Amino acid sequence: MTRCEWCLSDPLYIKYHDEEWGVPVHDDQTLFEFLILEGAQAGLSWITVLKKRENYRKAYDGFDPAVVALYDEAKVEELLQNAGIIRNKLKIRASINNAQRFLEVQKEFGSFDKYIWGFVDFKPIVNHWTTMDEIPAKTPLSDEISKDLKKRGFKFIGSTIIYAHMQATGMVNDHVTSCFRHKELL
Repeated sequence: MTRCEWCLSDPLYIKYHDEEWGVPVHDDQTLFEFLILEGAQAGLSWITVLKKRENYRKAYDGFDPAVVALYDEAKVEELLQNAGIIRNKLKIRASINNAQRFLEVQKEFGSFDKYIWGFVDFKPIVNHWTTMDEIPAKTPLSDEISKDLKKRGFKFIGSTIIYAHMQATGMVNDHVTSCFRHKELL
């Protein structure tokens, strides 16, 4: 069975690749989870975040944006002491801010799903890369989404983070064409 080569270094990566990466996500709480995790990943490898994902779920109350939006200074300090997550004050504060902004988007659009998927006309972009080298780190569309999110007050959502979010949540199918998942996700 042929897979995208990026996932072959770790069994956790393989499971994530085979079961989640590129699968269209329309659940707001899962979309929020990926926003937080992708922001936490900035400057680090995705496997680092993936290994801490369960700790994040516990520390961040199951990624309920309504709960995270209410985090206070005591919770920030608690998170900074939690060795199970990435203890970066700017990223933690950004996650709380982003929860608040996320709720605003939900209120305006009815759901974050309607907002974010509207950028791709509610259907995944299917790329046909033959090698990993062809896959971009960002695109003009991720630039546009990042710019719009920044205008709405989100933080740690640069174009590269947004493109990774698009890949993770299936807004874009970036499995190489030889990967068994590319065809499965069509």
